[in-house]
Amino acid sequence: MNIEPKIEDLLEKLKNDFSKNDLNEIKRAYDFANEKHKGMYRLTKDPYITHPLNVALILSDLNVDKITIMAALLHEVINNAETTEEELEENFGHEITKIVKSISTINRLELPDDKESSAIYLRKVLVGLAEDVRVLFIKLADRLHNMRTIWAVNPEKQKKKANETMNVLIPIAHRLGIYSMKSELEDLCLKYLKNDVYQDILKQLDASIDELKEVLDAMQESISEILMEHGIKFKIKSRVKSVYSIYKKLSKGKKWSEIYDILALRIIVEKESDCYLTIGLIHSKFHPLPKRFKDYIAMPKENMYQSLHTGVFGIDGKIFEIQVRTHEMDEIAEKGIASHWSYKEQGTKKIQTMMEQKLEMFRNMIDTYKETTSDLDFATNVNTDILGDLIYVFTPKGDVVELPKGSTPVDFAYRIHSRVGDTTVGAIVNDEIVPLSYELKDNDVIKINTNKNSTPSKEWLDFVKTTAAKSKIKSYFSKQDRIDYIENGKNILERELRKQKLSFNEIFSEEKITKILKDLKMQEMDDIYLAIGSFRYTAGYIIKLSTEEKHTVTDALIEKVSNKNRIPRTSNKNDIIVGEYNDILVTLAKCCKPVKGDKIIGYITKGSGISVHNVDCPNILDKKERLIPVSWSDNSENEYYTDIYIETMNDKNYVTDIINKASIKNINVVSFTTNDTNENTIYNLTIKVKNSNELKDFIDSLYSLSFVKKAGKR
Repeated sequence: MNIEPKIEDLLEKLKNDFSKNDLNEIKRAYDFANEKHKGMYRLTKDPYITHPLNVALILSDLNVDKITIMAALLHEVINNAETTEEELEENFGHEITKIVKSISTINRLELPDDKESSAIYLRKVLVGLAEDVRVLFIKLADRLHNMRTIWAVNPEKQKKKANETMNVLIPIAHRLGIYSMKSELEDLCLKYLKNDVYQDILKQLDASIDELKEVLDAMQESISEILMEHGIKFKIKSRVKSVYSIYKKLSKGKKWSEIYDILALRIIVEKESDCYLTIGLIHSKFHPLPKRFKDYIAMPKENMYQSLHTGVFGIDGKIFEIQVRTHEMDEIAEKGIASHWSYKEQGTKKIQTMMEQKLEMFRNMIDTYKETTSDLDFATNVNTDILGDLIYVFTPKGDVVELPKGSTPVDFAYRIHSRVGDTTVGAIVNDEIVPLSYELKDNDVIKINTNKNSTPSKEWLDFVKTTAAKSKIKSYFSKQDRIDYIENGKNILERELRKQKLSFNEIFSEEKITKILKDLKMQEMDDIYLAIGSFRYTAGYIIKLSTEEKHTVTDALIEKVSNKNRIPRTSNKNDIIVGEYNDILVTLAKCCKPVKGDKIIGYITKGSGISVHNVDCPNILDKKERLIPVSWSDNSENEYYTDIYIETMNDKNYVTDIINKASIKNINVVSFTTNDTNENTIYNLTIKVKNSNELKDFIDSLYSLSFVKKAGKR
């Protein structure tokens, strides 16, 4: 049995960073969790509360905030202690409840198989569900403690969890820059996935550990003397390379004798300038290895890592890897994005800027998520913009800009500022003119040429990479389309008034405008122009409303559809054709969510155009007088939201299996909920499909899953 940590251990670690009130709140969260987990034990035979307490202790090393610590202590009370969300929110508020709920959802997900595609997909879903980045901190700490104690489970599960950790969670720890967790998780995964290799490396290290320690101490003393001579304030740490790092070198074909950086020293100094001075002094005494000097201060890694690296021939001719960095850089290197909380006040401007850039990427993703109904779209964007391969490029002034691999000068321009992006006319990369679709590479220096009179091009959407750039381009054209429709509506209305020989001021007095806006549920005159310019209403109908003739929205729609003299538009503005026209405002009913290929009927609403339902929708069966024939446009290529249910056995959670099946069928899962009964679990999914055939094919494919009892459209 392990030595059990106590809440006093946690509070002691936190006492210098938190107020007395904060510590009391943390203790209250612990007491709540302790009561909920009373009588529960882990497979290690330890009381269950030791797990959330250990998770909180791991996170305390990252200098996270009070909310993260409290959520860590509470993170299992929903899944494993039968606590309701309402009870949790009543005791600890919405923010903590939201984090714990996300953790509870994520902890029910499992990797279905060892395929790389499954790991990538689960990583996307996991990050997509973690709207608050602190959820990822807790999940990583949760997995780290579970991996430390995984000896208590059977070998098959050990390998499964180690594989999941290696393929799903370690890449996330890497992108968040939390090296301390990443390194320990890698060693633990190697131990359970390839124990023979792990033990062999340990034996070789143990055989020479005394000699290695002696050489490290001598090298540390020698460097310390040099730095003290020159008045540099410093701390120095020595280490032997991690087991997993050695394994990676060996797996690439290197022999043990060819691994030059088993011995490593880390020197932490006060200022950035001291970093360069320290490297110079070391090189003046110890001969550097060719091509081993790396400047990650001027050019940081993708996870915000900054340091100077060099390799030198040191004491007894041994080769040493030496890293030099400031205190702030060391905090970032060990704790990554989590260190934002510890250095947000006193950190250097450069490091703050880098952390803010990474945090801003998360915030942008969250904003995008709030504007869409698709969790999967959000997860995909996060995986591309944050967890995918990244590059580092430079402005002409030498400022570093982080972008996803595959980004273009347009992505770069929008990362600088929206106005720069909107007015971009050309790009110069490394002093050469390049097309705007040019794929940027690491270390490129980019100059953007702008023209204040220029505007974005819709063609940019074909090649831009970042979500932010796509969003801003679409936003520009959405605003521009509105402006064009309003101007078009003004012109149409003016022509109609001239045709009827009417005065604008007489027809559209303040009183009459107020009446029209109320009738049509609009806010301002521009909304009326927009409705006319976008062909939602005719100018003649608006004038009739103003002259107080009894003419309803329903009358206008029926009149429009039945007007035999009107020439049909040939452009496919809508997916639905009403009569012979396709420019009438229509919406797909949310109650039955029809998809292309379904038999449909239109229902004339009061003031909101035509709502399209499945012909057998119960909500329209008794409203025959307001129904109107509609049909699908042959040229429609859109995707449609629809709801399905999947009834399964309730012996385990099958979310990942279902999502994996959807991925194989190229079906976009937008959201899901579950309902458990004594015998079954019902999964309710909202998905996007192109047509009814694709929907049927997906539902039929679900029956190939052995646990599925029944599936169909809701």
